Amino acid sequence: MGVYNVHERLLPMKESEVGALIDGLASGEGDRLWPGAAWGPMEFDRPLEPGAVGGHGPVRYTVAGYAPGRWIRFEFTGPRGFHGFHELAVLPAGPDRTRLHHTLAMQPRGLARLTWPLAFRPMHDACLEDGLDRAELAGTGTVRRPARWSPYVRLLHALAAAALRRKADTP
Repeated sequence: MGVYNVHERLLPMKESEVGALIDGLASGEGDRLWPGAAWGPMEFDRPLEPGAVGGHGPVRYTVAGYAPGRWIRFEFTGPRGFHGFHELAVLPAGPDRTRLHHTLAMQPRGLARLTWPLAFRPMHDACLEDGLDRAELAGTGTVRRPARWSPYVRLLHALAAAALRRKADTP
């Protein structure tokens, strides 16, 4: 069972503006793309470049390829059973219009064959849509149709937050 998951948003922005959003990933306050307030920070051991190691929450990856302002690919290193990549690309779509395109392609193995569809996919989809909302907000100052979390995603998010709190409280 292979996974091919795509999210994209057509933005009324120049390619260079959308590319700057990718380049700002994991830059702390300067990151206008990653929805860290709701999903925790995206962090790396160094600036974005091939070989940088990091991720967000339990999802870990290495920067496998990076063309500044155009494209970045992350290869999964965790959770166990996630074999593949996810990437962001800037695609031209006409004068002052650009498509921000995210692709996740992986072959889940072992327990990931269950955890991906039951937990990670709904959380991934919600997180990606939140990020695309942030991209739209960065370019237009508003979001036409903000993403909404399903009741199931709200439950998963609450369970994940509770697990993090328990882990933080454990000496």
